[in-house]
Amino acid sequence: MARMSLPTPTLHTARLRLRPVTSADADALFALHSSAYVLRYWDAPPWSERARAERFITACQKMAEEGSGARLGYCLSDAAWGHGYATEAARALLQWAFDTLDLNRVQAETDTRNAASARVLEKLGFVREGTLREDCVVNGEVSDSWVYGLIRRQWTPSPGLGPGR
Repeated sequence: MARMSLPTPTLHTARLRLRPVTSADADALFALHSSAYVLRYWDAPPWSERARAERFITACQKMAEEGSGARLGYCLSDAAWGHGYATEAARALLQWAFDTLDLNRVQAETDTRNAASARVLEKLGFVREGTLREDCVVNGEVSDSWVYGLIRRQWTPSPGLGPGR
């Protein structure tokens, strides 16, 4: 089966502008992913070199070109926590995924210790489908992950959100 290239639009919410990542984002991405505090529930250790950000951007662009998978993930600086940004951004992305890409399912995973991330997913209608036991080992620390799924027929779109909004 041939893969299709995914369109990568800029989406707008009341407070956010979501756009494709570019090479100009490498410094900010490195700053975010080099913070041990921000990444304490992440599935990999903090980045120690800027080149890692450039490789990540390239991988994201390749995934968009190949149309691989329907997974939701997010990482915000600690200054942005608790303001509803993750929920707002994810809601816009899900609206686009179900309406524009015509997806049937979106999946997400979170560390079982990350209650805030679990709340975001559950607010959006994701259902916890299982636990991946000892899924991650980061710097010798073992942790479990929860797998969440959201099926199109269970998605409740927000009024006023549409493609490009």
